[in-house]
Amino acid sequence: MHAFPCGTLPLDFVGTLRARRNAVPAEKLASPRQLDAWFVEAGMFDAAPGADETDLRIAVDLREAVYSLVVARLDGLPLPPQAVAEVNRHAAGLPVSLRLDADTVTRTGGAAQGLAALARETVEIIGGDDAALLRECARPECAQVYLDRSRGLRREWCAMKTCGNRVKAAAYRARRHQEAGA
Repeated sequence: MHAFPCGTLPLDFVGTLRARRNAVPAEKLASPRQLDAWFVEAGMFDAAPGADETDLRIAVDLREAVYSLVVARLDGLPLPPQAVAEVNRHAAGLPVSLRLDADTVTRTGGAAQGLAALARETVEIIGGDDAALLRECARPECAQVYLDRSRGLRREWCAMKTCGNRVKAAAYRARRHQEAGA
């Protein structure tokens, strides 16, 4: 089961490597089957695209290129040329196939088509006005990045349900502990 706290698929895709700063981050794309599951759970495809080991390696490379671009934007640095080239190469790929059947839409394709869609959205985020909305979760253990579209641009966490609650609960426990010691 994958998490989608960001509201934008490329940033949720970056989050498939959880706890990046830890000595041993948690890899959520450890197999082609997990990549297939991510695509389906994200709503990009209606059925697993049938990823293989090569697709998985390419997907992880793209994920890390996207992360490099995001970090550069967050830090106000020039975009890394290699990451730009990687994202642009994928963005030029074929789109996900859409088919209208009676009253429904069916989304199909291969892993490369899903990655192309992620790369195109990354180009729009990094190269557009949304780049100014990029934020990193304020919970120290989390490295998830999101777009802050909150009123007043004051969002602190990737998701209130997870990181926000953990931070607030820890602060509450610290206050209670401090009060008990006083």
